[in-house]
Amino acid sequence: MFYEPKNGHGMNHDPFNALVTPRPIGWISTRGTDGSENLAPYSFFNAVAYTPPQVMFSSVGAKPDQIGTKDSVANIRETGVFCANVVESEARDTMNITSGPWPKTQDEFELAQLERAECQTIPCSRVANAPANLECQVTQIVPLKGNNNFLIIGEVTGIHMRDDCIKDGQFDVLSFKPLARLGYRDYAIVDNVFSLKRPNE
Repeated sequence: MFYEPKNGHGMNHDPFNALVTPRPIGWISTRGTDGSENLAPYSFFNAVAYTPPQVMFSSVGAKPDQIGTKDSVANIRETGVFCANVVESEARDTMNITSGPWPKTQDEFELAQLERAECQTIPCSRVANAPANLECQVTQIVPLKGNNNFLIIGEVTGIHMRDDCIKDGQFDVLSFKPLARLGYRDYAIVDNVFSLKRPNE
């Protein structure tokens, strides 16, 4: 099968995001200048550089109570910071609660009954018990082609790692089993890993 996206795919559901899988989930926490808190998962999320460490996420679509975007981007425009929280498999239901189209006045930490902690390098809350948190200073907000599509790039200025996730001097993903996003309404759990040496090693 071949199709050009501009002409449609003829399937029951758009297969595009099922093709680029699995994707890590960025559970993005932000705070507005008025002190309001927001927490929302984004499946267009990844690390993009080592030195300095940088991550990105993309926000697509808009909410009726925001101007051409979602709460996360609106807060980031005001403050220039965000925190990317790592999602473990046990947090899947809690994460899903925060994905709802809640009004901008809704604090998702309270809604999902999540403990929050203050970040150390930026004025923002983080998910206190997440396996890891990446405190980020925004370097770019890039408008993408299409309506209300934005790419946010942040430099990681602080990293929290939960102590039980560190084993033999390494961050051990099997200790918490990361949750990954597939297509449609599907997810996956990382519960098996293997190593490969590069040809020049």
